[in-house]
Amino acid sequence: MELALAAAFVTVSDPDEAITFYRDALGLEVQNDVGAGGMRWITMVSPSQPGVSLVLNPTHGGREADGDTIAALLAKGSLDGVIFRTADVDAMFEKVRAAGAEVLQEPMDMFYGVRDCAFRDPSGNLVRIQQTG
Repeated sequence: MELALAAAFVTVSDPDEAITFYRDALGLEVQNDVGAGGMRWITMVSPSQPGVSLVLNPTHGGREADGDTIAALLAKGSLDGVIFRTADVDAMFEKVRAAGAEVLQEPMDMFYGVRDCAFRDPSGNLVRIQQTG
């Protein structure tokens, strides 16, 4: 039996600001931008891996009772992050830094065998980028 990741969700405080970051700094493309009844979610894909989606989900999107709590956790950077892979982490780091992202860690070789860097997206989510190969 085969299993493959189809989508991962990232909670964002400002969907338009998030689109700009994930599109312009990381190179993802907007596949869908759907709004219905006060809710909105944005599906983004990497041109090199279109079968896996990153869904940007607003803090209050479909969970109004918990939205303020989620927004507070997001603002503190307390929600889970996302990890991307690239063939050249140093070049990607420079691209993302030039886009104005908050740098948490410059590219470095980690003791667990990867070279990576880290940023915060405009909502406060942790975004790590690891080098492949």
